[in-house]
Amino acid sequence: MRTNLLIILLLTTGILSNAQTISGEQKVGHKVSITFDGPKTSELDPVNPFLDYRLDVTFTNGDVQFVIPGFYAADGNAGETSADAGNKWKVRFTPNKIGEWSYTASFVKGKNIAVADDISKAEKVSFDGTKGSFNVDQTDKSGRDLRAKGRLLPTDTHYLQFEGNKEYFIKGGVNSPEDLLGYHEFDQTSKKHKFENHIQDWKEGDVTWKDGKGKALIGAMNYMASTGINTVYFLTMNVQGDGNNVWPWTESFERYRFNVSKLDQWEKVFTHMDQVGLVKHVITQETENENLLDIGYTGIQRKLYYRELVARFAHHPGIIWNMGEENGITNWSPVGQTAKMRNTMITYMKNLDPYGNPVVIHTLPSLKDHENTVTPLLGNKSLDGISFQVHHLEDTYKVTKKWRKASAKEGKKWVIWLDEIGPASHGVLPDDYPAQQDTVRKDVIWANLMAGGAGIEHYFGYKFPHNDLNCEDWRSRDRIWHMTYVATSFFQEYLPFTEMKAKNNLVDSKDSYVFAKEGDTYCVYLKEGGNPVLDLSDQEGKYSVRWYNPRTGGDLIKAKVKVITGGQKVALGSSPTFDDDWVALVRKL
Repeated sequence: MRTNLLIILLLTTGILSNAQTISGEQKVGHKVSITFDGPKTSELDPVNPFLDYRLDVTFTNGDVQFVIPGFYAADGNAGETSADAGNKWKVRFTPNKIGEWSYTASFVKGKNIAVADDISKAEKVSFDGTKGSFNVDQTDKSGRDLRAKGRLLPTDTHYLQFEGNKEYFIKGGVNSPEDLLGYHEFDQTSKKHKFENHIQDWKEGDVTWKDGKGKALIGAMNYMASTGINTVYFLTMNVQGDGNNVWPWTESFERYRFNVSKLDQWEKVFTHMDQVGLVKHVITQETENENLLDIGYTGIQRKLYYRELVARFAHHPGIIWNMGEENGITNWSPVGQTAKMRNTMITYMKNLDPYGNPVVIHTLPSLKDHENTVTPLLGNKSLDGISFQVHHLEDTYKVTKKWRKASAKEGKKWVIWLDEIGPASHGVLPDDYPAQQDTVRKDVIWANLMAGGAGIEHYFGYKFPHNDLNCEDWRSRDRIWHMTYVATSFFQEYLPFTEMKAKNNLVDSKDSYVFAKEGDTYCVYLKEGGNPVLDLSDQEGKYSVRWYNPRTGGDLIKAKVKVITGGQKVALGSSPTFDDDWVALVRKL
C-alpha cells in the first residue's frame, strides 16, 4: 500500500511524468540537449512517433526567442545501442547569447500532427508544459572550431557571416563523394565506403561509436580540415539516385519512419566536423529523385523529411541546406520539379528552420539550364544563394558575375558558389594531372572569387580514380586542396571582399581580372603574369604594390615598383615571373 501511495504522489507532483535531463556544454555556440521521459514507443509503432507526435520547445533569453522542433530518440542513446524503441524524446539547442535561458515544452499527439499548420486543437500529452532553465556562459573555443565562430548566417552582402566572431565566409570545399554518408559503419548502411586510408588520420580522443566504429570517416574529416578545406558536401537521401545507398528512414522504401540510431551516428560525425571547422553542405535530394517525395510537391512526406533534418541537425553552427542537386527539368533529366514546386519547398524550409540557416539550391550544368531554373527564383527572399554547376570551366567568371548582379537587382543578394565543373567524366582530376588542376585554379577558383563569388567546391569526375561515387582517399587531390586554401586564405587575410566588385575595365592586361574597392584596395589577377597598368585616374593618394603567388601562397612579395600615386594610369611593374599566374595587391597607404 505504501508503494502504491508513493507512485501516486510522484505522478501527481510530476516527478515521474516530467522527468528531464539537460546535457552538453552550456556555452554560446555549443549544443545543449534536453531529454524528456515520454510515452514508450518504437520506430514501427502503429501510432507513428515521428508523424503523430510533435515536440516543440520554446527557448527564451530576454528579447531573444527560438521555437525548436524536437524528435523521437528511442532509448536516448541509440547511436551506441542501435535501439529502435524507448521512451526518450529530445531537443537540441544551440544558444547564441549568454545568461539564463528558460524553456517550455509543447508535446502533442494527433494524426499527422508533426507537419500540421495548426496544432491548437491537438491533444496535449505526457510532459507537455514542462518548464525549466539553465545558464549559458561564453564559449571557450578558438581557431577553426565552429563553436568559437558562431552560427553561419546570410547577410545583406553576397557572403555568409559567422554570428559570433563576425568573420565572413569564403567557401573552399570538397564535393565528392556525394554519398559520403554511405559509410559502412553506420547502422543499416551498405558496405560501399570504408575510407580505410584515413584511419591513420584518426586521433586519440576523437569520437567513435559502438566500440570503435567510425575511425576512418572521422579521420577523413581530420585530414580535410588539415588541408584548409572548410566545407564538405553530402547527400542525406539518394534513393533511386546514383548511389542509392543513403537514406534517413528505416528502409529505402519508407517515407514516414526514421532510423534513430543511424541518425544519431550521423550526429556524432557532424559534431566532430564542427570541432575541426568543417561546414556541412547538406544536399537534401538529387536530380534522379527530386520527385520522389510527394511527386515533387511539398506535402506530408517532404514536410516530415525536412522537419526531421531540422530537428536533429539544424543546431549545428555551420550548416547549409541545399534543396537539391542538379535541380530542374532538362533534356537528359525530363522528370523534375517545376519552378512553383521549387519555390514552395525553398520557402517552406526557410520558414521551418528556427535559426535562419542558409538555404540554397544546386543547378544543372548548361547556361540554358541556368536561365530556365534560376531565373524564376530571383527575388525569392527565402533563397540565400545558388550552388552553380557549369559544363565549361571558362564559363565560371561570367556565370558568377551575371547572377550576382541579377540577384542584387531583384533585391536579394545571393551567395554565388561554383560547386561542380564539367564534363561530368572529368570534374577536378587527381594530382596525377597537374595541368588540368592548374586550369581549374585559373578558370574556376580564382575566376569565381574575382567575379564576386563566395567560393567553390570540387567534384571528382566519374572516369578517373577516386571519383564522385567511389572516392576512398581524399589525398588523391591533395594539390588542389592546397591551391584552394591559398586562394581562400588570401581573400580572408588581405581583402575587404564584402565591399569589393569586379572591375576588369581598370586594367589593360589580357587574361586578367580586377576586384576592387575603388580608392582603397585593388586585387589584380593575371593568368599568365605580365606588366599591368591600373587606372587610378579618379583616385588620390599613394598606394603600396605587393605580389602574391596563387600557386604556392606564402608571404606578399615586394618587386621593383613598391609605391604608386593616384590621379593617373599607373604601371604596377612586372610580375615576378612570366607564363605563371600572379596576383598584384594594391592598397592605399
